[in-house]
Amino acid sequence: MNETTVKTGHPKGLWVLFGTEMWERFNFYGMRAILTLFMVNALLMKEADASIIYGGFLGLCYLTPMLGGFIADRFFGNRNCILLGGLMMAVGQLLLFFSASVFGTNLSLANTLLWSALGIIIFGNGFFKPNISSMVGSLYPKQEKSKLDTAFTIFYMGINLGAFLGQLICPIVGDVKDAGGIRDIHAFKYGFLAAAIAMLIGTAVFYFLKNKYVVTPEGKAIGGLPSGNDSSDYEEGESQKAVFSQTALIGAVVAFVGLGFLFNMAFGQNLIYSVIYASGLSLAGLIISDSSLTKIERDRILVIYIVAFFVIFFWAAFEQAGSSLTFIADNQTDRNFFGWNMPPSMVQIFNGLFVVMFAVPFSMLWDKLRANNREPISPMKQAFGLALIAISYFIIAHNVKDLGNSGLLAIKWLILLYLIQTCAELCLSPIGLSLVGKLSPKRFSSLLYGVFFLSNAAGYALAGTLGSIMPATGDKFNKAKDLGIDLQAILDKKIVPTTEQFVILEKNQISPTNPVFAGFEIHNLFEFFMVFVVLTGLAAVILFALTPVLKKMMHGVR
Repeated sequence: MNETTVKTGHPKGLWVLFGTEMWERFNFYGMRAILTLFMVNALLMKEADASIIYGGFLGLCYLTPMLGGFIADRFFGNRNCILLGGLMMAVGQLLLFFSASVFGTNLSLANTLLWSALGIIIFGNGFFKPNISSMVGSLYPKQEKSKLDTAFTIFYMGINLGAFLGQLICPIVGDVKDAGGIRDIHAFKYGFLAAAIAMLIGTAVFYFLKNKYVVTPEGKAIGGLPSGNDSSDYEEGESQKAVFSQTALIGAVVAFVGLGFLFNMAFGQNLIYSVIYASGLSLAGLIISDSSLTKIERDRILVIYIVAFFVIFFWAAFEQAGSSLTFIADNQTDRNFFGWNMPPSMVQIFNGLFVVMFAVPFSMLWDKLRANNREPISPMKQAFGLALIAISYFIIAHNVKDLGNSGLLAIKWLILLYLIQTCAELCLSPIGLSLVGKLSPKRFSSLLYGVFFLSNAAGYALAGTLGSIMPATGDKFNKAKDLGIDLQAILDKKIVPTTEQFVILEKNQISPTNPVFAGFEIHNLFEFFMVFVVLTGLAAVILFALTPVLKKMMHGVR
């Protein structure tokens, strides 16, 4: 038997997990694309309320993987949790379909169905997400763990291919306008139905192919019930069960309540954001308190925590795509794309497109560097990612500097921003998932994925906070001018607005003051984007500086 043929390729199970995850992301991103439009246009919610519900929904989707990871590690196993999560998400989408079918005749029932659907999707996602990532890591035997960066980059391409298809197809069937620009509010149900069908396909792919392909090289099922693991599944000398003392568990609960209260009262975060931040910190503390951890295991877990901390700044900058960057695409960008005026919400589709184009070249680059023994360690790749995102915002900051209140940004600069940010994402996100797989003790692997996803959730929460400090764009100055108000003079404190002008500005959602961040007043878009340049640039420099220490703490893992 030729050993090298076994060692160079990736196991077929990777493609089964790739397909399962692709359909799940189609379902999630497709629904996400039309959800707020449905809430505002069909369920008659205010835009601000729809945004708050949407932000909370997204944050909670990254909070429940902790619970799903815990249940899988202790009781159900990865496989059962993936099937359960997939079916729950499909049921949630079908409830959204029914909500979008009945709102015309029974609005209160439609609202009840919406809340039920979102709750079921949040928990379904919690069962699904950490367990499928954890199984990718389990496909590779100990001697092939170096292939994980490439494996996760391929897996990541599945995520983005699904996201791209979902963002394309669900709006085509679900967000329909006639020639006069009037929206057909009864079409939303078809978008949700498409998402439900995609999730059912993904669950079926996994159900029928798992026993044949999602197995170890010896043919043993991966992700079965924890009781089915035997000593060969663990590293030599590795404890097979987590040992949390009663004191540690009580301490974690007390820490969770105390930290939640601190974030809510002292830092003024809303309840959901406070829960996200407090959960991440108290869970991280609980895991590290386990008395069965060896020094090497503890060091490796600390590396995961340090990297997860820096990941927060990455997502806070990256996730401006759905908020401030979309508002700029809407209000201060010339969206003429080869003669076609692109809808502002569609500009961010370039990210998914670029990931699909560049995921394979990036994985080939890591393979080539590894073959020549020149591959940078994972934290170094992540520092590159943070540096790239700082560069992307520096280019945008430079291009908005001289726009004034009436100039328009060329769409090519937003496309370039998404191109650079995609390269940053490929250095950071799949590499982070892979790092957790390589450094986690087996008994904690799903839980530590939960911690890692929590850093994403914290990043989304910070993204919301940072997106809210965007200063007035050109459209606000033009609107104020039409109302007979000199907004620039008010913002520069050259004139004090009358009570009547205050009321008019408030009614038209125009702020009479500049936003403030960390004690600094943000006067224009240039200063706004420089906030991201400074935050991610500093994070990159600090992570670069920490790399030698982290390398030592990883104890031989690349």
